[in-house]
Order: sequence, then structure tokens, then C-alpha cells
Amino acid sequence: MAYQFDLTSHGINVERVLRNVSPGKLYEEAIGHEKGSLISSEGALLVSSGEKTGRSPGDKRIVVAPESEHDINWGPINIRLEDRTFLINHERAIDYLNTHEQIYVVDGFAGWDPVNQLNVRIICSRAYHALFMHNMLIRPTPKQLDNFGEPDVTVYNAGQFPANRYTSEMTSTTSIDFSFERGEIVILGTEYAGEMKKGVFTFMNYIMPKKGILSMHCSANAGDADDVTLLFGLSGTGKTTLSADPRRALIGDDEHCWSDDGVFNIEGGCYAKCINLSAEKEPEIFDAIRFGTVLENVVLESGSRIVDYDDSSLTQNTRASYPIEYISNAKIPCVGGHPKNIIFLTCDAFGIIPPVSKLTPAQAMYHFISGYTAKVAGTEMGVTEPEATFSACFGEAFMVWYPGKYADLLAEKIRNHGARVWLINTGWTGGSYGIGSRVSLAHTRAIVDAIHSGELDQVSIYNDETFRFDVPESCPGVPDEILNPRNTWADKSDYDKTAAKLAAMFTENFKQYEDGVSAEVIEAGPSLFNSRDLSRENLTRS
Repeated sequence: MAYQFDLTSHGINVERVLRNVSPGKLYEEAIGHEKGSLISSEGALLVSSGEKTGRSPGDKRIVVAPESEHDINWGPINIRLEDRTFLINHERAIDYLNTHEQIYVVDGFAGWDPVNQLNVRIICSRAYHALFMHNMLIRPTPKQLDNFGEPDVTVYNAGQFPANRYTSEMTSTTSIDFSFERGEIVILGTEYAGEMKKGVFTFMNYIMPKKGILSMHCSANAGDADDVTLLFGLSGTGKTTLSADPRRALIGDDEHCWSDDGVFNIEGGCYAKCINLSAEKEPEIFDAIRFGTVLENVVLESGSRIVDYDDSSLTQNTRASYPIEYISNAKIPCVGGHPKNIIFLTCDAFGIIPPVSKLTPAQAMYHFISGYTAKVAGTEMGVTEPEATFSACFGEAFMVWYPGKYADLLAEKIRNHGARVWLINTGWTGGSYGIGSRVSLAHTRAIVDAIHSGELDQVSIYNDETFRFDVPESCPGVPDEILNPRNTWADKSDYDKTAAKLAAMFTENFKQYEDGVSAEVIEAGPSLFNSRDLSRENLTRS
């Protein structure tokens, strides 16, 4: 078979271009040409992402241009880049791709709503990257591929080739560069495939709010009556795990949009953490690992080719990428109605946030903008144990506009459609990290079930003294004593001091947003000194 596809409009003159070839062909290419590629006993393709086993958020840069300059929330998340430097890196990527006898193209869509989807083109030199994005983009039919036309977004993945550290504005050999005006992403110095996925998401996060559509870092599923639930949270908080519910249809596990017509998934696949994966705890994800699945940086048992999911010797951030239809109860097409429940997931390393709380609309805005959680080991380079962080909109690393833009859209949609908002802690209980333990997944699942059934609306509540949440006092399948985190601490005074510290962290973080929100939202935050009368002097000493 001849593989010819014209990329001269992209500056690429490679004669052998494999465009949208089958997973089987990409397996052959990876096994034959990419060091470390193996096939597991389940038929998944094992690959290595090289030195980088997580994203490099400090190396993301956006071109400063008159058309978009005043839209972008510039700072350490969205770092300014001159157009000239972008063109230097762009040419560096093109030159690298042109050194290959063969490269890969994947054309697909971002967004299941045909009115609002983007045409995306991936150009890369690794079969691993091509199969990964074959899974993560929405796969076109043969007719759609024939009529694909020009892409809205093109990703030039030259990740095996470094950025030049001596180029102006470069701070390392890694750079992920965006030009919204050109519709292009250039990747240098990292082979971690997640950069492509999140690059496309970043484009959606810029374009969709211009249309009045809320783009969201969340998973989504639906019950039999199309009662949609959104689950917001950073990697490691449980978005993928909790959305894969056998009693509900999966709309998607990570990236969605909420339009006037309802919710739609951005992606055509799932990207699940698989450290400590088991058939007992996460059967839907476990069963999705088969032929066509990409397994990143996992370890095989010698001889048997069985994956040792407990082995973190390469990274804590082992991952599985698979088409969404590999989840048996996936909702195809991946669209749903307006959400009935919205769940914010946090991994609280301090052990202070209750396992479940119900939020008022003002509290929902406060905690959406705050985006409190803990970074989990392996998700980003250099993170080896959980550390407290605030990530606006539960996905600040991928958001482009000022957080208030997304928060206003969320508030409008909650108000228009009457969604209920909950905060669930999947982090620590019985003490902070190193003393307490993670909240049981079985208990978290029981809480989510009770939200869906409406049972949590029927139980008595107490008001958390520090964070002022309404907290259920009971939940089917969950011990009553863990619902009040203070009860789980052996040293109650230590709990009080830690709660006050965390409240102070929230208050300090939120100061940067106070000018852009109402007094009602500001007042929905925690009390800096709770009713147990911790003085400023005691707080300082602690």
C-alpha cells in the first residue's frame, strides 16, 4: 500500500506519510521502530514517554497577538511568547519532522457537537503518539475523512527534538507553544503524549467561551432519565474513576463543554491513571485495557507479559489511553442534557474538608474559582508526594481567560437550569497526609450514589464551623463518624489549628479574585477564625 498525503502546505516534504492508519498498523510501527514498545497479555501497547512522564506546565507559552492579547490571563500559567520566537520553534519542529523518512498524521475532531467541534490535525514522528491521539480525538468516518478540509488546529509534535535553550524566551529544552491566531501548537523537548491532549483542550478553553459555551475540566455521566452529573477535579481526584459507573452511561472522563443545548464531550477517548488499578476496584477501566489501548510507562512481569499495576518504579503517573467505546456503557454520541448535579472533587491533604458537603450558589462560585486540591505524585514533573494547591476552575493549567469568565458562565448555567452543587473530598481523613488515610473509594462511591438517588437531600445536616458548608450527618453505606472530619482526629485541638490554617490559605489565595466577584461570593468563603476561638496569636504560633 502506498502512503501519500500532501503536507507541503505545512512545510513538510516527507514522502511517506501514514494518515489515519489502523491501530494494528501503528502497533507494527511501534514494535518495529520504537525502543521499549511491547504488547501486554491483554493486547495493549506498552510505550515509554522517555524522560518526561508528566506534563511540563512551566514550559507552556502563548503568542502575544493583538487579536487575543486582552483576552488572556497572562502570568505563570499563560506565559507570553513573541511571535518571532514561535516561528523559530515552529521551523525547528518542521526541520526535525523533515529529517524522517516516514511520519504520521491523525485527523480528527474535538467536540461531539457538530456545530461547535474543531477539526484537529496531529503531525508526529512516533507511532505511539499517533495511536494515542487516534484514541483521544473523535475518529472521523471514511466520508468525513475524505471531506476533512483544512484543520482548525494543527499540532506539530517534534517532542524528541529539544528546544534551543539559548533562543530568546526559552528557559529549558522543553517548550509547548500556542498561536491561537495561526491555529497551531508546537511541541519540543517532551515525548509525554498528554501534552497533545491538553494542548487541544487549551484551544477549546479559548474558543468556546467566545461563543458563550462553558468549557470544563470535568467528567460527565448520565442516568436512565438523562440526569447528567458533572464531576470537576484535577488529575488524581477521581474524575475518571467515579464517572465510570456501571449504573450510569459515561459521557466522558475529562473534558466537556456546556452549551445552551446541554453537555458534550470534547474527546473521543479516556485517559485513566492506572497506578494500583484492579478489576475489583475499577472494573470498567480494567476491562477497557485491551488491543488498541496505549499503556504509558507501566511495567510488565517478566515472562507472563502481565502488567504489574502496582509497580511505580518508572512513575506514579502510569496511564491508559483507550477509545471511549471501550467502556461498555459509554453514551455514543457523547452528549447529554443539562446537568442535575455538579460535584467538585478535592484531594484534601490536610484531612479537614468533609467527605461530602452541599454548597450554596455563592459557595459554588467561591470553590470553583478557588479550585483547592493537592497535586498527586507523578501528575507533573517534580511532584513526588501530595502538596496543597489552588487551581482556578479545577484546571487552571489549561484555562486561558481570567477565571471569572468561566465562573460567570457556570453561575449563569447553574441558575438557568437549577443544578445542585456538592463538594466531595477524596483525600485524607483521620489526620493530615502522613498521619491519616485516604477516604475509602467504596465510601466515596456510596456518597455519589446517594447524591444521584436524592437520599442526601433527605438527611439531617450540620454546618461546618470553619468552612460553613452544610454537611450531611448520615449517608447510606458510609459510617456516620467520618462525615464530620473533626471526629476522626485523635487530637481535636490539632484539628482546629489545622482547619484555621487551611481557612487562612483559602482567604489569602482568594484575594487575587476579590475585585472581580460580588461581596456575596467573597463572604461564602471560610471563616478565618472558627467558633472554637483560635486566636491570631495561636494561629501564628502553629
